[in-house]
Amino acid sequence: MSNITELICIVCPKGCHLRVDENLNVTGQGCPRGIVYGKAEMLNPTRLLSSTIKLHSASMTRLPVVTSGEIPKGKIFDVMSVINSLEISAPVKIHQVIVKNILGLNVDLVATRSVSS
Repeated sequence: MSNITELICIVCPKGCHLRVDENLNVTGQGCPRGIVYGKAEMLNPTRLLSSTIKLHSASMTRLPVVTSGEIPKGKIFDVMSVINSLEISAPVKIHQVIVKNILGLNVDLVATRSVSS
């Protein structure tokens, strides 16, 4: 009996039910992106991370931020520890880098909204 891992693909809204065997053969995908996702999820799962940081501004108290690229799934809590320690003052421009190369992961933490002072 072969070892099968079942996943739900998150690449698109269809949510295909994938089955990946020990040889990284993927079945159940509705498109070629499901094959890429299934293999990547088994070898090195990554995610974009969206959150908010404390903001000193008259109009808002939290600034939405996102990583500029995917980070290893196992590093999410480490990155969140950094995010939770941050405070920034307005003004902030959309796409402004808040933390460059966060935790040495080759991705930046960037603002997803502009806020005036």
